[in-house]
Amino acid sequence: MRTRNPIRNPILAALLCALAGASAHAQTAGEIDRILERLERIERANQALSEEVRALRVELAARTPGAASAPLAERVEVVETRIAEQADTKVESSQRFPIRLTGMALFNTFLNSRNNGGSQYPVIATPGLARNGGAAFRQTVIGLDFRGPQTVWGGKLHGSVFMDFFGGSGQLLDQSVRLRTGVIALDWKQRSIAAGLDKPIFAPREPDSFAQVGVSPLTGAGNLWLWIPQARFEQDFRFGESSGLRAQVGVVQTRESTPRSLLPAYTPGFENARPAIEGRFEFRHGAERRIEIAPGFHNSVSHVDGFSVPSRLFSLDWLISPWRPLEFTGAFFSGQNVAPLGTGGAGGGILIPAYLRPQPVHAIGGWGQIAYRVTPRLSFHLFSGQQDNRESDVIAGQVGKNLSFGANLFYRIAPNVIVSFESSQVRTRRTSTTVLNNHYDLALAYLF
Repeated sequence: MRTRNPIRNPILAALLCALAGASAHAQTAGEIDRILERLERIERANQALSEEVRALRVELAARTPGAASAPLAERVEVVETRIAEQADTKVESSQRFPIRLTGMALFNTFLNSRNNGGSQYPVIATPGLARNGGAAFRQTVIGLDFRGPQTVWGGKLHGSVFMDFFGGSGQLLDQSVRLRTGVIALDWKQRSIAAGLDKPIFAPREPDSFAQVGVSPLTGAGNLWLWIPQARFEQDFRFGESSGLRAQVGVVQTRESTPRSLLPAYTPGFENARPAIEGRFEFRHGAERRIEIAPGFHNSVSHVDGFSVPSRLFSLDWLISPWRPLEFTGAFFSGQNVAPLGTGGAGGGILIPAYLRPQPVHAIGGWGQIAYRVTPRLSFHLFSGQQDNRESDVIAGQVGKNLSFGANLFYRIAPNVIVSFESSQVRTRRTSTTVLNNHYDLALAYLF
């Protein structure tokens, strides 16, 4: 047998001798050698760990005056208290997987000029109504974020569910909990599979606002927002450390409202839900100076009393940050029959002329936002967007063009408390008449 260094730990040595004496008749010299090697590796690892702990204590004492002289019992008590606090705040599911509570408590005070349609935040201007204002807590958002164990082929499971109180009419005794979005996803290193309720795959971005949370900001003015059921596949391709391509394809379910131009004879044959195929391909480059550009598409068919009306759209969204405090984001779309993806009453769906074949309304739209972060506490946002329906596809009384623009500022009075002020205007053109509504909003958000 080869000569080895003696084991420094007397307890381990005694235990080894006892085991060797009890089972000497069953063990070979080679097995004892392997046991000795493992014990020596453990001993070296323990010694290295002890030296690292001592070095960290010395560094901590140098950085924190008085810490080295504090009694050991007090420091141990502080550590135990922190561990107990972590145990008290931990949320765990019935399957013993961790769940994180997230969201925000949001309080809004608002004022609208004429043509507000009786809404808290009008997405289109409706003529003939007086000013309205008030306060609301119903845009508060509550979310649950969960993480599961590794599953097939090393994938990791995660998901989320977000709710708000924007259901009902909004009157004091008619505000109900409403599901916003939810997703269950299985992630690998460079690909994922997800299913749930979310924004359209080809239109994921949106402006920043605490005034308009019940629906996405700039709904009806270039932002296709409707949260729809979907299943998608994502693959990430990397071209170096700061460049790559993220490809997403999936199947979604559109939610279609009965067109206002629909004749009574067609109503029984109108299908409210249809499957669609969507895709998005995001090219990215850079870190601090970052650029992201993503073309996308949507393809589905609406059915009206035996007639097929296509819904085909092309999109392009982007993020450009030439300087860390400055970001330019936005999106553009062009196509036909866009209403099933959420236009907030701005039209763009199906036109049914008297006793003629149903036709898709052609529309073009988009939005843009410039965000400037002056300090970690203060940021400004300028935004604008519009949806323009083709004039020949619009009948009297329907929306031909909907334009919205505004600005807001966010100020953090605490790391998780934000005060926001927003001012915006929406201009809606119906045939030859244009009406507008001004909106002012002061918000207080507590993030948790």
